[in-house]
Amino acid sequence: MTPQGDLVALATTVVASVFALAFAFGAIIQRTNFCTMGSVADIVSFGDWTRMRQWLLAIAVAILGTNLLAASGVIDTADSFYTSPRFMPLAYLIGGLLFGFGMVLTGGCGSKSLVRAGGGSLKSLVVLVVLGIVAYISLRGLLAVFRVGVIEPIGARLSTPQDLPSLLAGVGISKSALQLGLALFVSAGLSVVVFRDRSFLTFDNLLAGFGIGAIIVAAWAISGTIGHVEEHPNTLQEAFLRTNSGRMESLSFVAPVAYTIDYLMFFSDTSKVVTIGIAAVVGMIAGSAAYALVAGKFRWEGFRDTEDTANHLVGAALMGFGGVTALGCTIGQGLSGVSTLAAGSFIAVAAIVAGAVVALRYQAWRIERIA
Repeated sequence: MTPQGDLVALATTVVASVFALAFAFGAIIQRTNFCTMGSVADIVSFGDWTRMRQWLLAIAVAILGTNLLAASGVIDTADSFYTSPRFMPLAYLIGGLLFGFGMVLTGGCGSKSLVRAGGGSLKSLVVLVVLGIVAYISLRGLLAVFRVGVIEPIGARLSTPQDLPSLLAGVGISKSALQLGLALFVSAGLSVVVFRDRSFLTFDNLLAGFGIGAIIVAAWAISGTIGHVEEHPNTLQEAFLRTNSGRMESLSFVAPVAYTIDYLMFFSDTSKVVTIGIAAVVGMIAGSAAYALVAGKFRWEGFRDTEDTANHLVGAALMGFGGVTALGCTIGQGLSGVSTLAAGSFIAVAAIVAGAVVALRYQAWRIERIA
């Protein structure tokens, strides 16, 4: 059993380490313009795959690194809520579609909004407030009743965790071997797509792909090792320190924004503590702001007009509900979830991309109609 004093020190280490990782994450995005929404928009509008290759490279690195940790016994991906045996395809689909549509209306996902807020965007700050409030309503309020009562029951409870290695382990191959094999196969396939274009081989592109993917892996390692307590002295049960889900966590930026607002609102409540998600939100803003100030990129930005304001408010609300329903955003499901090879994460990511494409087509139709 870990002494109470040691738990405090471990919790502080976990939070400080995740803050440092998120700080680097924010700086990298600010420098490289890494953006999932932007990558889809680049393809739909210009046929440019550069930023999509950044994202695919980050996915490849995250999958390979996470499953190497899992296969070697450093972490157990079954400890993540992404791999829960509770399989909810309708939630992944609806949540992903709404999130993808919403992020186009706001010009970026939750992580991009954090980075832009750090760079001086006041409208991104408004987006984060609305996203956080709607996400909290979706977690514990009125929308939670609809989500839990109507959407989530449509699915099944599997006999194993929903990650692909667990689902395929019955074929006579060990789970660790499947983790390595599938991770190598998927990462190699993605790498072929990424590196077949020689023009992609620039410092910023490689920094975005390798840097962001590695940060996801490092966050898993911190939460799953330093933050893992086999027997908590208060509950006498296994615990993961400073996680809102009570499970092992990596980076995600929808529910954590809601928890950050909740923490700020009830700061004087001693039961409220800084969690991994909150540390990541603050770290993203701080890292982005630091790089923007040093590089001379910090600019105040406001809404253009009433229509611009409306689009951002609606988009933020869609991202808040969609991100909670899909169990993550373009980072939460698109990197952290996919890195565990969870089946639901692949559905959520496909739905997010589809929702973004629909929104981009809708915007193009509106422009043509006005013209």
